[in-house]
Amino acid sequence: MVTLDELQGFAAQVGESVHRTTISHVLHKVGLHGRVARRKPLLTDKHKKSRLQFATSHVGDTANMWKKMLWSDETKIELFGQNTKHYVWQKTNTAHHSEHTIPTVKYGGGSIMLWGCFSSAGTGKLVRADGKMDGAKYRAIMEENLLERLETGAEVHLPAGQRP
Repeated sequence: MVTLDELQGFAAQVGESVHRTTISHVLHKVGLHGRVARRKPLLTDKHKKSRLQFATSHVGDTANMWKKMLWSDETKIELFGQNTKHYVWQKTNTAHHSEHTIPTVKYGGGSIMLWGCFSSAGTGKLVRADGKMDGAKYRAIMEENLLERLETGAEVHLPAGQRP
């Protein structure tokens, strides 16, 4: 993002003396406001296509069917990640547009891996996974932690090769 000071400097380079507040007022007048950029997971075209395919294949499912679903996922939480704020000039209701967000990826400094699940009946355990999360570890976590959730009657739908 170009800062107000940089815009003021550009004006000075062409011989114009413009105060920072004047620049700010003009930007506000045309609907641009300085905001902290949102952090969102980076979605590739493959991710987007997969999500759309999932949504369209389930568009006719009943509410009762969804009540039987159990969702699980893992996440890596960065202990020493980038916490700096990045400011962007944006118009109202454009905070989630890609040009106003900071794509995030799942790697970085020290981190912990967590796994959890939930269904319409509530949440399951939050499990810390030590070391690298691979297929075998993921299956072992599910084997140890899904049984009690399945007793609530929730169905488990997993990617191919991930059955416990």
